[in-house]
Amino acid sequence: MASTVSKQVMWNRLISVVEEQAQALVRTAFSTSVREAGDLSAGVYDAQGRMLAQAVTGTPGHVNAMADAVPHFMRRIGVETMAQGDVYITNDPWEGTGHLHDITVVTPSFKAGVLVGFFACTAHIVDIGGRGFGADANSVYEEGLYIPIMRLMDRGAVDQTLLRIIRGNVREPDQLVGDVSALATCNEIGHCRLTEMMDEFDLADLEEIAAFILDNSRWATLEKINALEPGQAAGEMWIDGYSNPIRLAVSVSIENDCICADFAGTSGLDPKGINVPMVYTKAYACYALKCAIAPEIPNNAASLAPFEITAPKDSIVNAVHPAPVALRHVIGHMIPDTVYEALDQLLPRTVPAQGAGTLCNFQVSLRPRTDAPAPTHARRSEVLTFNSGGSGARPWVDGLNATAFPSGVMTMPVEATEHAGPVIIWRKELRPDSGGAGAFRGGVGQFMDVGAREGHEFDFSAMFDRVDHPALGRAGGGSGAPTTLTRSDGTTMRGKGKQFVPHGQRVAMAFPGGGGYGLASDRDRALVREDLAQGYISEASARDVFGLSEDDIADALEAGRLGRSVK
Repeated sequence: MASTVSKQVMWNRLISVVEEQAQALVRTAFSTSVREAGDLSAGVYDAQGRMLAQAVTGTPGHVNAMADAVPHFMRRIGVETMAQGDVYITNDPWEGTGHLHDITVVTPSFKAGVLVGFFACTAHIVDIGGRGFGADANSVYEEGLYIPIMRLMDRGAVDQTLLRIIRGNVREPDQLVGDVSALATCNEIGHCRLTEMMDEFDLADLEEIAAFILDNSRWATLEKINALEPGQAAGEMWIDGYSNPIRLAVSVSIENDCICADFAGTSGLDPKGINVPMVYTKAYACYALKCAIAPEIPNNAASLAPFEITAPKDSIVNAVHPAPVALRHVIGHMIPDTVYEALDQLLPRTVPAQGAGTLCNFQVSLRPRTDAPAPTHARRSEVLTFNSGGSGARPWVDGLNATAFPSGVMTMPVEATEHAGPVIIWRKELRPDSGGAGAFRGGVGQFMDVGAREGHEFDFSAMFDRVDHPALGRAGGGSGAPTTLTRSDGTTMRGKGKQFVPHGQRVAMAFPGGGGYGLASDRDRALVREDLAQGYISEASARDVFGLSEDDIADALEAGRLGRSVK
């Protein structure tokens, strides 16, 4: 039997294994959403399908949802039929990670002919056919190609029929097949590193280390929960929705050995593709609770188990087949802020103010112009870009500027976006005064203007929220600025849905800021001067909201011009 120290070393080694697995996916993926934004996940599981470790690189919506996916693969494929060289695949929204645009690949790991565990990974792909990535579908059947849980490789032989079906149904076939290959390859790298570790520590299976990881994780999480005062509180939040506002409601209960979150009272299904499968709701609700209660405990099956998440069937956060779910993240990314509205009553001065929540994503479907002859170089292309508004201020520190919470994905560089297709990013800069005022300021959002290269027109698929319902502050903090979208001819655009942009036109976007925490009058004057020097707030805001003197304003503006700190 291995010592406790050896087991801890092996635990850390497993985390390194899955991080290498994730980085291999980043390096080999074709889609910019994976390479540049890190919209992926990677994890290792024991032979019972329990997640033992996840990569640091990745998103909660993928990892926590994928934690439930491997048992589905085991049931659908049949463990007794699995063999070395097998690779399995799906994009099932209800048995994967919530929508058709995420492909999950699972690989069984054998050592000496014995199944010892599984590797799984997920990546967001740019196109899966159908209407294209957006909220406009009326059912999941319109949203793209469905791949049930099935074999991608059978004892090392690739299913060429499946690949032909995939190629025949998507707009970017080389990109998608390349991403599938990257997913399978990164699992294989994980398997190789695992067997090396098992040889090094003379392990025939993972049972002993799995028991150590899961027992300690569960015990540590329960210790955190049981140290809290029992209680129950309700929270709610209103967000834009597609055509009508959506109410998210939750009741959070701190009990012995568990924390329960019930979403009874939440709005029902939406006719359009913003509905959320329960697996995704569970992923982000668990993430919110874990961040507040036990952030330092590694994420695995046992540390997630004490969080019990329920929601009424056919509510917008428990959508069942065949509900349209393509933009499940638009609602799902708001779940943590809703949970925190309740948790703030139970654990004062613990959780942040509301943030932008939903990623500020959009997809551009470019094609040669149709209003006049197009140049010969004009081509069709799908370009997806990930961007973020500001996060909410915390009880002790400012919110992060243009940073994704809760998804954690990275903002994509302009250069990578423009390389992906004939698109031009004309403007991308921080948005002053968009963070809610407070003792601690909400994170600021961004300005971004996008257009097409000469000879192209495009459809713009908007995936935004916070247009009509900006992020609220906490403890007297101010609200963040709302999202705005306008075409360069002055036409106001909708926050969601596919919209045509003629040749020569641009789309101007202002992404939302996070809410502030505490009273603006309590903000440290040095921080106000630094905000002004950095361009996070305007001269008018420094004077009218924070009460900065004219001399301090002049000093701060001069410091900003010279690039020096004024703290």
